[in-house]
Amino acid sequence: MKASTMAICKDLAARYPDLQSCEEAVIQAVGTLIQSYKEGGKLLVCGNGGSASDSLHIVGELMKSFVAHRPLSLEKQKALRAACGPRADYYIENLEGALPAIALVSESALTTAYMNDKEPDLCFAQQVAGIGKKGDVLIAISTSGNSTNVLYAADVARALGVHVIALSGRDGGKLKALGDINIVVPETETYKIQERHLPIYHCLCLAVENEFFGA
Repeated sequence: MKASTMAICKDLAARYPDLQSCEEAVIQAVGTLIQSYKEGGKLLVCGNGGSASDSLHIVGELMKSFVAHRPLSLEKQKALRAACGPRADYYIENLEGALPAIALVSESALTTAYMNDKEPDLCFAQQVAGIGKKGDVLIAISTSGNSTNVLYAADVARALGVHVIALSGRDGGKLKALGDINIVVPETETYKIQERHLPIYHCLCLAVENEFFGA
């Protein structure tokens, strides 16, 4: 991990002193994400309600530029020039390097069909079983740590060799037993937990982006 990446992790507790208890887990989570991306892995994210919105937010920060300039790799630029003729310059100028991430909450047609035909509480687990592979990472978000569909997704992920980063509050709930890394914010009210989840996942996104696209 770059020194500048570590500095981003350390800055979280400096800006939010009440999150100092999460610092070690955040650093571990960043390291796990970096290793997964280096090995060609991807990130899956799931949660309910406000945590579903957080899932989409995380993917939005990773699949395009967050704060760093992200030029396409030279390999992709070469492929575009070889295949796309005069359009290549436009693509290369505007397309950005991405850190592959998928929000499981975004597949409304799939999840509603599966929930109608099979078992609603397995809607995320079905997607993990379908696209998760060893070395990928799942960020499982539940403010209580007890959301059944998130628990099942984490359980299936572990079985398939997908690393589980559990993002929760209160005492971590049942999810704590399924997380390879547990980030438990020291709050008990749902909205306060969610308010602390945002700076944490912003930190994760900033740090991983810096590792791959920082100066």
